[in-house]
Amino acid sequence: MEASDLGVRLCQSAARSVYRSYLIVALPVAALALASYEIAGWLPPLVLWCAKPWLDRTILFVLARAAFGQRTAPSDVWKAQRQVWWSQLLFTWTARRLSLWRSFTQPVYQLEGLSLLKAGARVRQIRHRNMFSALMVTHAFSLSEMALTVALVSLVFWLAPAGKAPGMLEVFSGEVPGFLLLALPVAYATAVVFLEPFYVAAGFAMYLNRRAELEAWDIEQEFRRAFAH
Repeated sequence: MEASDLGVRLCQSAARSVYRSYLIVALPVAALALASYEIAGWLPPLVLWCAKPWLDRTILFVLARAAFGQRTAPSDVWKAQRQVWWSQLLFTWTARRLSLWRSFTQPVYQLEGLSLLKAGARVRQIRHRNMFSALMVTHAFSLSEMALTVALVSLVFWLAPAGKAPGMLEVFSGEVPGFLLLALPVAYATAVVFLEPFYVAAGFAMYLNRRAELEAWDIEQEFRRAFAH
């Protein structure tokens, strides 16, 4: 948990680089998702929900460089687009979306350069004794995302002109203005754009902490073997 807090601080310190690079992909995806509202009202949140693992790759690219004191510009992401955006594309949009500890294990797939087959064994090693903590981080950010979405939607009621705000009876009966129905996907898109970098950063810091534990353990085993002789 302390590592996840450190990740949030990392995201805060590198916020300029993170959001400048992240928004060049997040805003077009959000716009496309919101455009699907005309097809079905539930489609924009679903598109954004499915796109999260793919959006996370840009964030992680920036954070990995920030951890070593490097700044990242959108041009750097563009130059590395093959690695960041198009590598493991099908896997990112399918299996990665179902992961309950996505931000914790994503660095294995994206940063360690392993094949998907070898990455599976590495992920199990990384997750060992850390699954519950990673799950709690995902749960905490899910609740934060939901709370922020509800808070943003509530602004429609708070800021509506006198007598124009729909009543609870209208809301539950489905007889609400179109702008109110659109408020939910817009609020959700805003929450995702704002919170997702912090979620990725929290998982990335937990990954770095786990790596430090494993490498220190490896060093200890080497000393034990050396002094055993």
